[in-house]
Amino acid sequence: MTDSPDRDERHLARMLRKKAVIDERIANSPNECGLLLVLTGNGKGKSSSAFGMLARAMGHGMQCGVVQFIKGRHSTGEELFFRRFPEQVRFHVMGEGFTWETQDRQRDIAAAEAAWAVSRAMLQDPTIGLVVLDELNIALKHGYLDLDQVLSDLQARPPMQHVVVTGRGAKPEMIEMGDTVTEMGMLKHAFQAGIKAQKGVEL
Repeated sequence: MTDSPDRDERHLARMLRKKAVIDERIANSPNECGLLLVLTGNGKGKSSSAFGMLARAMGHGMQCGVVQFIKGRHSTGEELFFRRFPEQVRFHVMGEGFTWETQDRQRDIAAAEAAWAVSRAMLQDPTIGLVVLDELNIALKHGYLDLDQVLSDLQARPPMQHVVVTGRGAKPEMIEMGDTVTEMGMLKHAFQAGIKAQKGVEL
């Protein structure tokens, strides 16, 4: 590929047009409010994205909260890391493990209900700027929690509080309520090639 003055000029013209469009959109979007972000889909990276936002919020000095549904039998890197900052992050691992491990629906329901009680307290606290509800979608998918109650509690949260909900199989109602919804697709996964989950990547 060769460079030329004409190509450089065309590139400059395109970027100037793009900048004008983006600047106008920014100027027409002056509002700030608490957002509900929903991360779903079968691809890897939903929780990883949520914890990236958690680190970003902490960098801005925000108080944060985390409730992990489903996960809980084994420590993860994110738990070990964020527990180093107890003055800024309330980190609660409330799950009993993946559903294929527990094999006890009533036990899973009890764990999810206990986790939601902790979540609700965070959703009522205006001092918490960001709440991560990791794998909440899975708990809702399996019917461990009342969907209407969850949506009502999310709707009633403080106006400037951000919430990130993760987990595959997000309910249509959750997607409808979400301000930003991302569906992560899977093209390849190392596990399919017989490579187990490893520290720093999945754990």
